[in-house]
Amino acid sequence: MGEVFLGSEAIANGALTEYQLRRWYRPIFRDVYVPKRCEPSLRDRTVGAWLWSRRHAVIAGKAASALHGARWADTVTPIELISRSARPHAGLLVRNEALFADEVTRVAGIPVTAPARTAFDLGRHLPRGSALMRLDALMPATSFSIEDVLLLAKRYRGARGLRGLKAVLPLVDGGAAPPKESWLRLVFVDAGLPTPTTQIPVVNGRRLVAVLDMGWEEFGVAAEYDGDHHRSDRRQYVKDIARTRNLENLGWIVIRAIAEDRAADVVNRVHDALASRGYRRNRQ
Repeated sequence: MGEVFLGSEAIANGALTEYQLRRWYRPIFRDVYVPKRCEPSLRDRTVGAWLWSRRHAVIAGKAASALHGARWADTVTPIELISRSARPHAGLLVRNEALFADEVTRVAGIPVTAPARTAFDLGRHLPRGSALMRLDALMPATSFSIEDVLLLAKRYRGARGLRGLKAVLPLVDGGAAPPKESWLRLVFVDAGLPTPTTQIPVVNGRRLVAVLDMGWEEFGVAAEYDGDHHRSDRRQYVKDIARTRNLENLGWIVIRAIAEDRAADVVNRVHDALASRGYRRNRQ
Protein backbone atom coordinates (compact mmCIF):
# COMPACT_ATOMS: atom_id res chain seq x y z
CA MET A 1 0.00 0.00 0.00
CA GLY A 2 1.00 3.64 -0.47
CA GLU A 3 2.01 5.63 2.58
CA VAL A 4 -1.34 7.46 2.76
CA PHE A 5 -4.57 5.92 1.52
CA LEU A 6 -8.30 5.52 2.08
CA GLY A 7 -9.02 2.37 4.05
CA SER A 8 -12.40 1.82 2.41
CA GLU A 9 -10.81 1.93 -1.06
CA ALA A 10 -8.06 -0.50 -0.07
CA ILE A 11 -10.63 -3.02 1.18
CA ALA A 12 -12.97 -2.49 -1.78
CA ASN A 13 -10.25 -3.20 -4.35
CA GLY A 14 -8.91 -6.18 -2.44
CA ALA A 15 -5.53 -4.68 -1.55
CA LEU A 16 -6.12 -5.25 2.17
CA THR A 17 -8.46 -7.13 4.44
CA GLU A 18 -10.11 -5.40 7.39
CA TYR A 19 -7.84 -7.39 9.70
CA GLN A 20 -4.69 -6.27 7.85
CA LEU A 21 -5.88 -2.67 7.87
CA ARG A 22 -6.38 -2.71 11.65
CA ARG A 23 -3.20 -4.71 12.28
CA TRP A 24 -0.66 -2.75 10.27
CA TYR A 25 -2.11 0.72 9.75
CA ARG A 26 -3.55 3.55 11.80
CA PRO A 27 -5.94 6.36 10.92
CA ILE A 28 -4.85 9.99 10.82
CA PHE A 29 -8.26 11.24 9.66
CA ARG A 30 -11.54 9.40 9.24
CA ASP A 31 -10.91 6.48 6.83
CA VAL A 32 -7.40 7.82 6.02
CA TYR A 33 -4.57 5.48 7.01
CA VAL A 34 -0.78 5.39 7.24
CA PRO A 35 1.55 2.57 8.33
CA LYS A 36 1.82 2.28 12.11
CA ARG A 37 5.61 2.37 11.90
CA CYS A 38 5.60 5.83 10.32
CA GLU A 39 5.16 9.26 11.86
CA PRO A 40 3.15 11.19 9.24
CA SER A 41 4.86 14.25 7.80
CA LEU A 42 3.12 17.49 6.93
CA ARG A 43 2.97 16.29 3.32
CA ASP A 44 1.38 12.99 4.44
CA ARG A 45 -1.23 14.83 6.49
CA THR A 46 -1.91 17.19 3.59
CA VAL A 47 -2.45 14.30 1.16
CA GLY A 48 -4.58 12.60 3.82
CA ALA A 49 -6.75 15.69 4.25
CA TRP A 50 -7.39 15.81 0.52
CA LEU A 51 -8.28 12.10 0.47
CA TRP A 52 -10.55 12.65 3.47
CA SER A 53 -12.49 15.19 1.38
CA ARG A 54 -12.96 12.44 -1.22
CA ARG A 55 -10.61 14.42 -3.46
CA HIS A 56 -13.00 17.37 -3.70
CA ALA A 57 -11.35 20.00 -1.49
CA VAL A 58 -8.55 22.44 -2.31
CA ILE A 59 -5.57 22.68 0.04
CA ALA A 60 -5.17 26.20 1.43
CA GLY A 61 -3.38 28.29 4.04
CA LYS A 62 -0.20 27.04 5.74
CA ALA A 63 -0.37 23.60 4.12
CA ALA A 64 -0.69 25.24 0.69
CA SER A 65 2.32 27.43 1.36
CA ALA A 66 4.34 24.33 2.32
CA LEU A 67 3.31 22.59 -0.92
CA HIS A 68 4.54 25.65 -2.81
CA GLY A 69 7.92 25.23 -1.15
CA ALA A 70 7.74 27.70 1.74
CA ARG A 71 10.04 26.74 4.58
CA TRP A 72 9.53 26.75 8.34
CA ALA A 73 6.16 24.98 8.21
CA ASP A 74 4.93 23.48 11.47
CA THR A 75 4.47 19.72 10.95
CA VAL A 76 1.50 19.56 13.34
CA THR A 77 -0.38 22.57 12.00
CA PRO A 78 -4.07 21.91 11.16
CA ILE A 79 -4.52 21.27 7.45
CA GLU A 80 -6.64 23.98 5.87
CA LEU A 81 -9.12 23.05 3.16
CA ILE A 82 -11.56 25.02 1.04
CA SER A 83 -14.63 22.92 0.38
CA ARG A 84 -18.37 23.30 -0.01
CA SER A 85 -18.75 20.77 2.78
CA ALA A 86 -17.35 22.41 5.91
CA ARG A 87 -17.58 19.32 8.13
CA PRO A 88 -15.54 19.74 11.31
CA HIS A 89 -12.80 17.21 11.98
CA ALA A 90 -9.89 17.13 14.42
CA GLY A 91 -6.67 18.27 12.75
CA LEU A 92 -8.50 19.94 9.86
CA LEU A 93 -9.73 23.47 9.28
CA VAL A 94 -12.38 23.47 6.55
CA ARG A 95 -13.72 26.71 5.11
CA ASN A 96 -16.63 27.07 2.73
CA GLU A 97 -15.30 29.95 0.64
CA ALA A 98 -15.55 31.00 -2.99
CA LEU A 99 -12.72 30.05 -5.35
CA PHE A 100 -12.28 31.08 -8.97
CA ALA A 101 -10.49 28.81 -11.44
CA ASP A 102 -7.50 31.16 -11.67
CA GLU A 103 -7.00 30.83 -7.90
CA VAL A 104 -6.31 27.09 -8.01
CA THR A 105 -3.31 25.16 -9.29
CA ARG A 106 -1.95 21.64 -8.76
CA VAL A 107 1.15 20.53 -6.92
CA ALA A 108 2.08 16.84 -7.23
CA GLY A 109 -1.43 16.18 -8.53
CA ILE A 110 -3.16 17.83 -5.55
CA PRO A 111 -5.38 20.91 -6.03
CA VAL A 112 -3.95 23.78 -4.02
CA THR A 113 -4.60 27.50 -3.88
CA ALA A 114 -2.35 29.42 -6.27
CA PRO A 115 0.43 31.51 -4.65
CA ALA A 116 -1.49 34.80 -4.69
CA ARG A 117 -4.62 33.17 -3.22
CA THR A 118 -2.48 31.39 -0.63
CA ALA A 119 -1.00 34.75 0.39
CA PHE A 120 -4.47 36.29 0.40
CA ASP A 121 -5.71 33.66 2.85
CA LEU A 122 -2.64 33.74 5.10
CA GLY A 123 -2.86 37.51 5.40
CA ARG A 124 -6.57 37.43 6.23
CA HIS A 125 -6.84 34.50 8.60
CA LEU A 126 -3.66 34.76 10.71
CA PRO A 127 -2.69 37.28 13.38
CA ARG A 128 -0.43 40.04 12.07
CA GLY A 129 2.87 38.63 13.33
CA SER A 130 2.15 35.08 12.20
CA ALA A 131 0.85 36.32 8.85
CA LEU A 132 4.06 38.24 8.22
CA MET A 133 6.21 35.22 9.08
CA ARG A 134 4.25 32.99 6.71
CA LEU A 135 4.18 35.56 3.90
CA ASP A 136 7.90 36.22 4.26
CA ALA A 137 8.48 32.47 3.87
CA LEU A 138 6.13 32.18 0.89
CA MET A 139 7.64 35.09 -1.04
CA PRO A 140 11.04 33.52 -1.92
CA ALA A 141 9.38 30.18 -2.70
CA THR A 142 6.86 31.57 -5.18
CA SER A 143 7.65 35.26 -5.82
CA PHE A 144 3.94 35.94 -5.51
CA SER A 145 2.84 39.38 -6.61
CA ILE A 146 1.56 41.83 -4.00
CA GLU A 147 -0.46 43.44 -6.77
CA ASP A 148 -2.18 40.12 -7.52
CA VAL A 149 -3.07 39.74 -3.86
CA LEU A 150 -4.57 43.23 -3.82
CA LEU A 151 -6.59 42.35 -6.93
CA LEU A 152 -8.05 39.43 -4.99
CA ALA A 153 -8.93 41.86 -2.21
CA LYS A 154 -10.90 43.85 -4.78
CA ARG A 155 -12.52 40.68 -6.09
CA TYR A 156 -13.67 39.74 -2.60
CA ARG A 157 -14.74 43.11 -1.26
CA GLY A 158 -16.12 42.67 2.24
CA ALA A 159 -14.31 39.39 2.88
CA ARG A 160 -13.25 38.67 6.42
CA GLY A 161 -9.81 39.93 7.43
CA LEU A 162 -9.14 42.36 4.58
CA ARG A 163 -8.04 45.13 6.92
CA GLY A 164 -5.38 42.92 8.46
CA LEU A 165 -4.26 41.71 5.03
CA LYS A 166 -3.81 45.24 3.69
CA ALA A 167 -1.88 46.24 6.81
CA VAL A 168 0.62 43.37 6.59
CA LEU A 169 1.28 43.30 2.83
CA PRO A 170 3.53 46.41 2.77
CA LEU A 171 5.75 44.73 5.38
CA VAL A 172 6.37 41.52 3.43
CA ASP A 173 10.03 40.94 2.63
CA GLY A 174 11.23 37.70 1.08
CA GLY A 175 14.71 38.41 2.38
CA ALA A 176 13.72 37.46 5.92
CA ALA A 177 14.65 33.82 6.40
CA PRO A 178 13.64 32.10 9.68
CA PRO A 179 10.40 33.29 11.32
CA LYS A 180 12.33 34.93 14.15
CA GLU A 181 13.91 37.29 11.64
CA SER A 182 10.45 38.34 10.48
CA TRP A 183 9.51 38.85 14.12
CA LEU A 184 12.62 40.94 14.77
CA ARG A 185 11.99 43.14 11.75
CA LEU A 186 8.40 43.72 12.88
CA VAL A 187 9.64 44.67 16.36
CA PHE A 188 11.76 47.43 14.83
CA VAL A 189 8.96 48.70 12.59
CA ASP A 190 6.46 48.77 15.46
CA ALA A 191 8.98 50.66 17.61
CA GLY A 192 9.10 53.43 15.02
CA LEU A 193 12.60 52.69 13.75
CA PRO A 194 13.31 52.84 10.00
CA THR A 195 12.41 49.64 8.20
CA PRO A 196 15.62 47.61 7.94
CA THR A 197 16.90 46.23 4.67
CA THR A 198 17.32 42.46 4.60
CA GLN A 199 20.13 40.29 3.26
CA ILE A 200 22.80 42.99 3.02
CA PRO A 201 26.04 41.80 1.37
CA VAL A 202 29.22 43.14 2.96
CA VAL A 203 32.36 42.96 0.86
CA ASN A 204 35.99 43.78 1.48
CA GLY A 205 37.55 44.45 -1.88
CA ARG A 206 36.29 41.54 -3.96
CA ARG A 207 35.79 39.22 -1.00
CA LEU A 208 32.32 38.63 0.43
CA VAL A 209 32.68 38.96 4.19
CA ALA A 210 29.07 38.32 5.20
CA VAL A 211 25.44 38.65 4.26
CA LEU A 212 23.70 40.43 7.12
CA ASP A 213 20.21 39.34 8.23
CA MET A 214 19.02 42.96 8.28
CA GLY A 215 20.33 46.41 8.90
CA TRP A 216 20.58 50.08 8.09
CA GLU A 217 23.37 50.47 5.56
CA GLU A 218 23.32 54.26 5.73
CA PHE A 219 24.33 54.06 9.40
CA GLY A 220 26.46 50.93 9.30
CA VAL A 221 24.25 49.16 11.85
CA ALA A 222 23.05 45.57 11.55
CA ALA A 223 20.75 43.35 13.60
CA GLU A 224 20.90 39.57 13.57
CA TYR A 225 18.94 36.87 15.33
CA ASP A 226 20.96 33.99 16.76
CA GLY A 227 19.10 30.70 17.03
CA ASP A 228 20.06 27.95 19.46
CA HIS A 229 22.48 26.36 16.98
CA HIS A 230 24.69 29.43 17.17
CA ARG A 231 25.39 28.63 20.82
CA SER A 232 25.16 24.84 20.89
CA ASP A 233 27.46 24.31 17.90
CA ARG A 234 31.00 25.26 18.94
CA ARG A 235 32.24 25.47 15.37
CA GLN A 236 29.39 27.82 14.45
CA TYR A 237 30.05 29.89 17.59
CA VAL A 238 33.72 30.36 16.69
CA LYS A 239 32.78 31.21 13.11
CA ASP A 240 30.26 33.81 14.36
CA ILE A 241 32.89 35.47 16.56
CA ALA A 242 35.34 35.77 13.67
CA ARG A 243 32.60 37.05 11.36
CA THR A 244 31.53 39.73 13.85
CA ARG A 245 35.12 40.88 14.32
CA ASN A 246 35.56 41.21 10.57
CA LEU A 247 32.36 43.25 10.31
CA GLU A 248 33.42 45.51 13.18
CA ASN A 249 36.80 46.06 11.51
CA LEU A 250 34.88 47.25 8.45
CA GLY A 251 32.94 49.75 10.57
CA TRP A 252 29.72 47.86 11.23
CA ILE A 253 27.93 47.79 14.58
CA VAL A 254 26.28 44.37 14.87
CA ILE A 255 23.45 43.94 17.39
CA ARG A 256 22.76 40.28 18.12
CA ALA A 257 19.40 39.14 19.51
CA ILE A 258 18.60 35.81 21.15
CA ALA A 259 15.38 34.18 22.32
CA GLU A 260 15.86 35.32 25.91
CA ASP A 261 16.06 39.02 24.97
CA ARG A 262 13.16 41.35 25.66
CA ALA A 263 11.98 43.10 22.51
CA ALA A 264 12.26 46.51 24.20
CA ASP A 265 15.89 45.84 25.14
CA VAL A 266 16.81 44.90 21.57
CA VAL A 267 15.07 48.04 20.27
CA ASN A 268 16.98 50.20 22.74
CA ARG A 269 20.31 48.68 21.74
CA VAL A 270 19.59 49.20 18.05
CA HIS A 271 18.34 52.74 18.64
CA ASP A 272 21.48 53.61 20.61
CA ALA A 273 23.66 52.18 17.85
CA LEU A 274 21.80 54.14 15.18
CA ALA A 275 21.91 57.32 17.28
CA SER A 276 25.67 56.94 17.69
CA ARG A 277 25.89 57.08 13.89
CA GLY A 278 23.75 60.20 13.56
CA TYR A 279 20.23 58.78 13.34
CA ARG A 280 17.39 60.92 14.67
CA ARG A 281 13.77 59.86 14.62
CA ASN A 282 12.71 62.96 12.69
CA ARG A 283 15.06 61.89 9.91
CA GLN A 284 12.89 58.92 8.94
